[in-house]
Amino acid sequence: MCRPIDYQGMRFSFSVKAFSVATSLLLVCAASRAQSADDLIKKGDVFDLKFQSDAALKDYLQAEKLEPKNVRLLCRIARQYRQLMTDATVREDQLRLGAISLEYAQRAAALAPNDSEAQLSPAISYGKMLPYLGTREQVEDSPRIKEAADKAIKLDPRNDTAWHVLGRWHQVLADVGLLKRTLGQMIYGKLPESTNEEAVACFEKAIEINSHRPRHYIELGRTYAQMGRSADARQFIEKGLAMPAVEKDDPEIKRRGQETLAKLP
Repeated sequence: MCRPIDYQGMRFSFSVKAFSVATSLLLVCAASRAQSADDLIKKGDVFDLKFQSDAALKDYLQAEKLEPKNVRLLCRIARQYRQLMTDATVREDQLRLGAISLEYAQRAAALAPNDSEAQLSPAISYGKMLPYLGTREQVEDSPRIKEAADKAIKLDPRNDTAWHVLGRWHQVLADVGLLKRTLGQMIYGKLPESTNEEAVACFEKAIEINSHRPRHYIELGRTYAQMGRSADARQFIEKGLAMPAVEKDDPEIKRRGQETLAKLP
């Protein structure tokens, strides 16, 4: 005698197996997806260390599609666009690359309000763009740089880059002449005020935290030059110039140091 076929049971069994297979596939895909993003970031890091920003971006941007809210990745991408600004020679290209860098930096800062590096990233992008902006934009963006640097330092007092950015902010503002400041305030609004002494304190703090970055010494020396302290300026600029370049824009910073050095009495 033949047994009746249990179609309902077969359907249930097939559904369970199908669900199990589908779940396994989803888990495997999720794991491979995360791993794929990690692999892409690691590949990009290799190019980043060589300052090959175009190559690094190819991997980083692919990783971003997989992990669009990866804060460290967004900061890396922002840095690549800032580095491409260094190589660009046309103002329009520099502003375009700077704007993209700022967009990624702001995304990182919004996602990680308590992360010092993420909060500092927009300040660095603003700072890179500042020389290419009009006076009104410079006046508007200047307080944003200080605000971001202050927040980064509050989150991590050992962030030497944040101290350097803050030092540069004080240095530049301290060098604004009275006439330019008065005209700026009349036309565009009040300019922030600062002193060379505040800049010196920031650069000294940056050196205390990380004594292996030539930029700290060079900008400290350039601040002393603004103060008329030629001997101190020469000492620190020459020390920075003698150190190996370790970052993408170190050659540009050394060029500024050499120019300052040549003007010293």
